[in-house]
Amino acid sequence: MNILLIGSGGREHALAVALAKSPQLEKLFVAPGNPGTARIAYNVALDATDFDAVIAFCRVQNVGFVVIGPEQPLVEGLVDALEAAGLQAFGPSKAAARLEGSKGFTKDLCAKYHIPTGAYKRFTTREPALAYLREQGAPIVVKADGLAAGKGVVVAMTPSEAEAAVEDMFAGAFGEAGAEVVIEAFLEGEEVSFFALCDGAKALAFASAQDHKRVGDGDTGPNTGGMGAYSPAPVMTPEISARVMAEIIEPTVAAMKAEGSPFKGVLFAGLMIGRDGPKLIEFNTRFGDPECQVMLARLQDDLLGLLLACAGGRLPDAVHLSDKTALTVVLAAQNYPAAPRKGGLIEGIDKAERIEGVSVTIAGAKLVDGKLVANGGRVLNITALADDVAQAQALAYRGVDAIDFPEGFCRRDIGWRAVGR
Repeated sequence: MNILLIGSGGREHALAVALAKSPQLEKLFVAPGNPGTARIAYNVALDATDFDAVIAFCRVQNVGFVVIGPEQPLVEGLVDALEAAGLQAFGPSKAAARLEGSKGFTKDLCAKYHIPTGAYKRFTTREPALAYLREQGAPIVVKADGLAAGKGVVVAMTPSEAEAAVEDMFAGAFGEAGAEVVIEAFLEGEEVSFFALCDGAKALAFASAQDHKRVGDGDTGPNTGGMGAYSPAPVMTPEISARVMAEIIEPTVAAMKAEGSPFKGVLFAGLMIGRDGPKLIEFNTRFGDPECQVMLARLQDDLLGLLLACAGGRLPDAVHLSDKTALTVVLAAQNYPAAPRKGGLIEGIDKAERIEGVSVTIAGAKLVDGKLVANGGRVLNITALADDVAQAQALAYRGVDAIDFPEGFCRRDIGWRAVGR
């Protein structure tokens, strides 16, 4: 089978590595891909927002299955266009992708179907939102309703911070994504990511992970797309995992089916594990980045087979993962996330990958005259698989230190929550 993978980041490089192992794979295309995917697949200059071009490419190249990495094409309806053209795809329909594309939609769904989440209210104008903030006080969470590249969430610890967030959103800081604002209760506990594969009717637990959103050691500085992650997350005990499936994932899949928008694909639940159990913070409708890198490092099954099962409505009964821990460290360009410095030379990836148990995926980098240079904020992911989180952490940082990227930086404490346990 010929496969087309949509995307260009570290997540897509990790997906490409896993898909390339499948005995069902004939030829793998990645659009647009990056220098990492080019080593194992055929990169193609396709614009994922041009649905007609994607469909035409699939027909010319006899592509039997399309795997969509990032959220934007899902929210815009690429799966619907592919299916209307008779092509099979992994990912939710436009209607089902509202679980990520509209935070208000998800909160309303949770309220209707009694799925545990924080109290909330939706606003389309500034003054009522500010009045509600004054009633509620702080800490409180202010979110742009739509997609904002992971940046449209402000956890406000003071009333003035919350008011500034509302002012910014209604002033257009996030464009259309902030035309509606969701204000919700601040949840206390430990934050964790949980992933489930869904075929429209059934959900199957995939894996847990914890990422590190803040740019600096000790969880300081501004939020980022993620500076590192590890899997599994120790807080996700078998008991908590069972509760998440029974109280959040399965009711959501049933609710989407009942609403006429069955969910197929991977459901990524951002959770808060508090004293009274798990609560939903938000849903994403694709694999996380960099969570994908650590989960796939542990996967023992054929990824392509699992994704085809999701699309075809025939999920198996279990996913097989290594008992080992995977940990990934993001090497980012200086000045990330504000204004990342592009063009920095990167060397030593081969040296890092010669360390047993270490792999490197490329995210924001490109080739210039045969040399790899930074071309984005998050540039590389250095992933290690080991018997426990402390060993995986030590191994990953050995990999980091083998790489020569003078204009890059990373956090030096990825995995701190689990190492201290």
